[in-house]
Amino acid sequence: MSIFHKRRALSCISLVLFALEPVLHADPQLTSWLTEASTKYARIYTTSNNRTAGISAVTWTNTINPSDSQTSPTYAGVHEINYSSNWVYIKNTGLAPYVMGPWNNPNLPKNQGKSNEVYRFPRTPTFSTNKTPTGMGSIGFLVDGVSIYNTSDGFSYSYAHNQDASPITTFTDPGKNGDGIWNRDAWPNEGGSFDYALNHPQPSGQYHAHVTAIGVRYLLGDNVLYNESTKKYSENTNTRVFQHSPIIGWINDGLPLYGAYGYSDPMDSTSPIRRMVSGYVLRNGTYGTTNLAISGRTSLPKWAQEAQGITNPLIDSQYGPLVSTNYELGHFSEDYDYLGDHGYTQGSTSTANGSTILFDLNQYNVRYCKTPEFPNGTYAYFTTITASGAPWFPYNVGRWYYGIRTGGASTTSAMATDAATLYYKGATNTVETWTTNPISVSGNIVTLSWNAVEGGTYQVSASTNLTSTNWTPLSYMVSTNGNIATNTENVDTTATPKKFYKVNRTGMAPYDSVGY
Repeated sequence: MSIFHKRRALSCISLVLFALEPVLHADPQLTSWLTEASTKYARIYTTSNNRTAGISAVTWTNTINPSDSQTSPTYAGVHEINYSSNWVYIKNTGLAPYVMGPWNNPNLPKNQGKSNEVYRFPRTPTFSTNKTPTGMGSIGFLVDGVSIYNTSDGFSYSYAHNQDASPITTFTDPGKNGDGIWNRDAWPNEGGSFDYALNHPQPSGQYHAHVTAIGVRYLLGDNVLYNESTKKYSENTNTRVFQHSPIIGWINDGLPLYGAYGYSDPMDSTSPIRRMVSGYVLRNGTYGTTNLAISGRTSLPKWAQEAQGITNPLIDSQYGPLVSTNYELGHFSEDYDYLGDHGYTQGSTSTANGSTILFDLNQYNVRYCKTPEFPNGTYAYFTTITASGAPWFPYNVGRWYYGIRTGGASTTSAMATDAATLYYKGATNTVETWTTNPISVSGNIVTLSWNAVEGGTYQVSASTNLTSTNWTPLSYMVSTNGNIATNTENVDTTATPKKFYKVNRTGMAPYDSVGY
């Protein structure tokens, strides 16, 4: 692979580039994926001290599960997109383009690529009155290739043992399994193990988001700030002027997931833009909800009754623990109630139970609305936060998918049978281009800059003409710690002939290529 640049004189610089492949579709299912980072190695901070110092690693060892170590560098994010009339297929490592970690648990992330597996989303969402619950594992992917999980951390309360326990693990003593009635919310219970991007890896190494994906939202410009010194992200709560949130992910039913901000009037794209308000509130006695601090966890909200097939009143063995310091309100998903079940109306200011409130999203965390990508309207999920910027239930997706869940893991053979068309192929297949300002001159030093693939070895050559036999090699270099490479040369500032520069990629460092 090679790219050219020419110089007539230091005061007159021209750029010669090969034409880039045109955009084939203005289709957000294809164009919304954050592919620019696929030329960069995935990185983590292994300790808090390293994070403070800005020292990241491209390989790491999982001492608890050595087989889940990242022993070779691999590339971040989405590295291939294919499409057919029915499906969009992605290949990705599941590792974020920003530096991940550290985490307050023993798990470490790992390339999730598989040689014969892809992930797919339906091109045309379909709907049914019978809704499918979101289960454990991926319910979709963020546009940077990081997995989206539901609200649960996989634990629920065991009445027999008076403690939280796992409902998905088989124990010798069945009483150690959670009852699956009072299901633990990941944010208040596992938040201490999230990194500053509010994500964490599970034991097999899948890095994932339960709540607002603040890291990718920052990369996409969705009203998020980043402090370079502390390495912390934060919601920009000082501004009152917002842009409509971008698509930050896609869910398995084919619907987009937007950030936290949308049009006030869902069908008027000229209306003010503001934070989207969740339809869920804590069961603390307001808005007609049961006050669990007084009644105890002896009843389920209506949405949970429907999800579990259990109706009130509960029997003693179905009760949850009393609200306490160890089991604060919000500890369980069932500590939240949906306002639509208490006489309030989604999308309009409504009064019931002596209170007036406006909320934007239904019990699935969805609204039908116009967006910049769908000017005629679409059903869409929105991530939910409080006015102070903290994650708020149900975070991304409610208890069920709003559309029919047809997306998920698929195989490369199924993609081939579907005769899918390649839309994007990145990482080591990326074609290098010059940067926006590819050449700079300071005295007699000329600096060339190009968009490189990390780990690539490049040779810079110069010529006074474009004949293939008259190129003078200047240097070799390896692109590291980013995807911008530079090279400098001393030149005769009095020279007037043309001078052409050529950059060739001559090799790639070994990397973890599983799934590429």
